[in-house]
Amino acid sequence: MDFFSLSFLSALAAIVVIDLVLAGDNAIVIAMAARRLPAALRKKAIIWGTVGAVVVRSLMTLVVVWLLKIPGLLLIGGLLLLWIAVNLLSDEGGEGEAHTGSIGFWAAMKTIVIADAIMGLDNVLAVAGAAHGNYVLVVLGLVISVPVVVWGSGLVLKLIERFPVVIYFGAAVLAATAVKMILAEPLLDELIDPIEHWSWVAYVALVGAVLATGRAMQQMHARKA
Repeated sequence: MDFFSLSFLSALAAIVVIDLVLAGDNAIVIAMAARRLPAALRKKAIIWGTVGAVVVRSLMTLVVVWLLKIPGLLLIGGLLLLWIAVNLLSDEGGEGEAHTGSIGFWAAMKTIVIADAIMGLDNVLAVAGAAHGNYVLVVLGLVISVPVVVWGSGLVLKLIERFPVVIYFGAAVLAATAVKMILAEPLLDELIDPIEHWSWVAYVALVGAVLATGRAMQQMHARKA
């Protein structure tokens, strides 16, 4: 394998670009999941959350063709991501024992890995295509993108701390990603094709529902506190 050939370097560049585009979603999920942890655990959560995201994305790339043949997978993944977005948003106002110490750390890790696996379902195909079956390219591209995800997660976390309203933007991004997955589900083609030009309604409705539900759950938690 010639690591310095034009074809290898051009394929690696394409994969790095794809991974950097996807890094935004990773950074948002990691920051939202880590924000309620004690300050001493946040950096640890960001680093290990990024490592988990890289491992999951790498493994999924190996079996992407098989994964995308599972009927209803994108639909189920999209619905799960909507649920994760609601829970990450509703947790904004909550304090409690579950967010401290090792329990909160492992809960954050679980959320990060699950969310990244879901978001990766409709994205790893692009990476697999650019790699042309070369798994070394996939791993190198992901490793190169790690510092960007770590830096981006830290930046988003600082923005959330300074401007709490940013949490709504993060939830909206995750919800929009979920809607995109749902609309891409092959099982729904017959229902979606006739109204494809109205797909924006689904984005408005579902993103709005996530934000409204998350806000309502915030208020409910505040009343119980």
